[in-house]
Amino acid sequence: MTAPASHEYVVRGRQERFRGPVFRVVTDEVAMPGGGWATRDYVLHVGSVAVAALDEAGRIVLVRQYRHPLGRELWELPAGLVDVDGEPLPAAAARELAEEADLTAARWDLLVDLHTSPGYSNELIRIFLARGLAPVPDGERHARTHEETHLVVRRVQLDEAVRMAFAGEITNAAAVAGILAAARARDLGWDTLRPADAPLPGRA
Repeated sequence: MTAPASHEYVVRGRQERFRGPVFRVVTDEVAMPGGGWATRDYVLHVGSVAVAALDEAGRIVLVRQYRHPLGRELWELPAGLVDVDGEPLPAAAARELAEEADLTAARWDLLVDLHTSPGYSNELIRIFLARGLAPVPDGERHARTHEETHLVVRRVQLDEAVRMAFAGEITNAAAVAGILAAARARDLGWDTLRPADAPLPGRA
């Protein structure tokens, strides 16, 4: 097969290296600019959502949980996988907020979309802004398991969360992006927000 024009990244072959419930690892053979072919290993991910939840006092909800690849706990936003067939992304975000923070929200907006590591993964995290917070009734709360059993939920002033991000106390990519985006959106009077059901990047 002749390599296509240099501007076309055509895939002529794919080999699956690993398949799991959250992601797959594949190797593609791809046409390169200037001619020729190269192999590229990467992760195909199911996708994620995260929630920057702000209360009436201007505090953002953070959760602290263990992340095994790092071997330690991290401060993060309530977040989780898009792993329920047919579930709209805003509904997935609402589910994660309820499961991880025992909260519901009356108002949902789209804050920012984030490709976490596009050099080796297609993972996209859609980060929502949630306001009008209320507690999930005691009898309806999610029973947490595994790493979430010892999950800590805390509310901090948004500007304090920004400080924590710049100080290296918050390093989770979605949390840093969501915190900084929420602070900027607040400072601009929320004019930058998009509808919660806005199309995903690259889609009409």
